[in-house]
Amino acid sequence: MAIFGGILIVAAIVLFFVQRHYRLKLRSLKLATSVTTAEIHHLREQVAQEISGGNLREYVKLSGQITADAPLISELKQMPCVHYKMTVTREYEEQVRETDSEGKTRWRTERRSDTISSNSQSIPFRLRDRHGEIEVVPTGADIETVQVLDEFRPATNTNRLSFGGFSVSIGSLSLGGGTTLGYRYQEWILPVDRFALVVGMASDQTGTLRIERPSAKGQKFFISLKSEDTLSQDTSNTILYTGIGSGVCGGIGVLLILISLF
Repeated sequence: MAIFGGILIVAAIVLFFVQRHYRLKLRSLKLATSVTTAEIHHLREQVAQEISGGNLREYVKLSGQITADAPLISELKQMPCVHYKMTVTREYEEQVRETDSEGKTRWRTERRSDTISSNSQSIPFRLRDRHGEIEVVPTGADIETVQVLDEFRPATNTNRLSFGGFSVSIGSLSLGGGTTLGYRYQEWILPVDRFALVVGMASDQTGTLRIERPSAKGQKFFISLKSEDTLSQDTSNTILYTGIGSGVCGGIGVLLILISLF
């Protein structure tokens, strides 16, 4: 009982930090100034006239279409995008030895998985609205993606794994023990031509006006495929549910530990 209570307290702590993350995200969404691309360019001109060029630092949010002249091609699904993440996972079965409270030993088969390859890439892109466009440098951003691949392929006698642009010799991998069942290929992308909401810092420090990672503490940098209203509502719901979950898990966990002690 005490062990289960400890697990619930750990879960409560994890949920607390998850809630904290989303609170900061919602705060950032409300804090950022809503602008169009034309307004950012105009603000840059004003700052250049009043101070000098290269001094614009404004925390903003804006929406538009993702565009890129030479988009990335995702590694597995081979789809045009400006960001992708892929993983290749080995799924296998392994015999696990267990000893019960009476000292009896038995073996059972457990299905497990290990990631054998993962990769992520991003490129700068342009966000275009009806007024114009602005460059976005996604380095360091929390990027919402679309899963475009989740495929399991059973193991065969081949010595090489291949999928799209991915290829690797099985002999070069440290696969460990167990009986290989197959390999799961997964990929997520931030596609071109999609509507996106970007929250970040408008800066012309490099001489080029762009949206990048904020330098100020507490200002989140994120790219979402949702509208501002939808993202705000979803984030508020997550804060509510994780708060309830944290409180319930923590309360029950403490109660179980106290019962076990007395």
